[in-house]
Amino acid sequence: MKRIRQLLELIRFSHTLFAMPFALWSAVMAWTTPGPAGVPPAFRWRDLVGIVLCMVTARSAAMAFNRWADRRLDAANPRTAGRHLPAGILDERSVVLFTIAMAAGFLASTLLFLPNYLPLLLAPLVLLFLLVYSYTKRFTMWCHFWLGASLMLAPVSAWIAVRGLFLWETPSDLAPALLLGLAVLTWVAGFDIIYACQDIEFDRRERLYSIPALMGARGALRLAAACHAATLLLLALLPQSFPQLGLAHIYNVALASVAVLLVIEHWLVKPDDLSRVNVAFFHVNVAVSIALFLAGSIDVLT
Repeated sequence: MKRIRQLLELIRFSHTLFAMPFALWSAVMAWTTPGPAGVPPAFRWRDLVGIVLCMVTARSAAMAFNRWADRRLDAANPRTAGRHLPAGILDERSVVLFTIAMAAGFLASTLLFLPNYLPLLLAPLVLLFLLVYSYTKRFTMWCHFWLGASLMLAPVSAWIAVRGLFLWETPSDLAPALLLGLAVLTWVAGFDIIYACQDIEFDRRERLYSIPALMGARGALRLAAACHAATLLLLALLPQSFPQLGLAHIYNVALASVAVLLVIEHWLVKPDDLSRVNVAFFHVNVAVSIALFLAGSIDVLT
């Protein structure tokens, strides 16, 4: 039990709350939106279980691999030197085995969606995309947007898991999930840019690529604000572009609340005062994802 607790701490299991609500919200809309023939897909408990298992195992594999890939950088960075691998709390072998087990669990979980074969066919590509993220900071400043694209896969994949049989016939059926996914991409990229402001000097010293290291804290925070403005625009376009989703008044109220939360997030973090980054990073963003999931799901279901 102690080792399990340490592994969950290693991968920041609580941070699953960033992407899980978007995957579940996408699934709710996928189950309630009419298909090409005017009938929505049938709800199956095994699909819901599969979505949750895929989310948990894919994120766990990606996060554990990230901690292993960055173990030497984490040891050199005073902010991260206390993490499990550089501090010796966990050994490399345990983390590698955990990563392999979670990756295998992710691939196996896609079998729950049969006879929809799309999740099974796409799962290796999704896993590869998630794992490659761990190395992007070594060669591109756009690593924050790669992370955003990784979490974008949550609502897109959930939609495919529920409506994959429709997509063979009508690929454009994926459009609502893609728009929601783009909103997730810009939202995640924005808060990851804010979070990366803590490591500006370290990234510059180690010649790592990040937007804050290249633009400075002030320029990076402006870009993060632009990302979150794009997020709000994309979320506002969702019910306008796809009225068949059934998003209405409750969703609009939640969207206004999310706008306030994002303003608070940027108010908490200043170029010369990064002491409240963790509050902005976790608490505000968890509230954003849960608020949209609850409001969007209630609107659709009622």
